[in-house]
Amino acid sequence: MALAGCDGALSTVDPAGPAAGRIATLWWVMLVGSGAILALVLALIALAFTRTGRGTERTWIIGLGLVFPMSVLAALLAYGLVIGEGLVPRQGADVVSVQAEGRRWAWRFSYDDAPGVVTEDVLHIPAGRPVDVAITTADVIHSFWVPRLAGKLDAIPGHVNVLRIEADLPGTYRGASAEFSGEGYAGHEFEVVAHDAAGWDQFLAGGTR
Repeated sequence: MALAGCDGALSTVDPAGPAAGRIATLWWVMLVGSGAILALVLALIALAFTRTGRGTERTWIIGLGLVFPMSVLAALLAYGLVIGEGLVPRQGADVVSVQAEGRRWAWRFSYDDAPGVVTEDVLHIPAGRPVDVAITTADVIHSFWVPRLAGKLDAIPGHVNVLRIEADLPGTYRGASAEFSGEGYAGHEFEVVAHDAAGWDQFLAGGTR
């Protein structure tokens, strides 16, 4: 029952792609690490009220108060840096490039592999292939976020930020603008439709919109 809320269209711990999988793993590792530090603090508080909690200052202050939490935090930091490095977009022959332009209150998508094709509030991608989304905005700051496929990245006026997303399987994935950008932002959502190889070819040929 405690994990009943861990799935759903906007769940960050129900990944459907490699980038989201790395982020979900990082979340669980961070949870375990912070839980270990919390357990230590609670144990120290409990021991402080018992006679069995006696010990030297070196043990309490240096060992348990400094060395243990700093070691855990350093390990979490190192692991987070490794995960973050793996999320950086890199060029490759199989990479698909698309553009996403946010505005109040819609998303406009265009495709390098289909010049002239523009979709609104529905992003089409091939399943099983990395997709680089070049994100910008026509007005205020928005955030491009498809929790089950990747992390969140801001759309900033006058700038282009690139986010790597990928879907393991064909399907429809929910996206949202997770940025308070004025009245109506709560409904600023979109969909990502991941096609199989035949469906992607059909989209590029103009058969699906």
